[in-house]
Amino acid sequence: MSMIIGWRERVELPDWSLKLKAKADTGAKSSAIDCAEITELPDNRVRFTVRLDRKDKKLITLEENIHTRKRVRSSDGKTSNRIFVSTTLRLAGIEKKIIVSLVSRKRMIHRLLLGREALGNDFLVNSSVDLWATQKLKKKK
Repeated sequence: MSMIIGWRERVELPDWSLKLKAKADTGAKSSAIDCAEITELPDNRVRFTVRLDRKDKKLITLEENIHTRKRVRSSDGKTSNRIFVSTTLRLAGIEKKIIVSLVSRKRMIHRLLLGREALGNDFLVNSSVDLWATQKLKKKK
């Protein structure tokens, strides 16, 4: 049975010690994470700097094995070659391996986009609800 989630949820990427908001996008096949820099390394590895906010104030640099390379068509219709890496997604008590492309999403609101391949049969998206499966953080007074 699938877990119902909202169009946006708080997620964890425990392999990288990251917590961030992700947009569930059933119109996207693959997932993508916002990277400020991407550098290919020897032995089929990649170093990438994940942008955790839109102002480039919170950055984390990681290294991973390259899972695959694919040609991807973005929402604006342009195609590009992208590097994909594997990581673990934790959302609403479900933990699973996902594949994400490394790409600049600086102009986008959300740093992580979860596509259909990551959502799979594990999650059912209620597009009318924000933060359905994860709690909203209380604002500090």
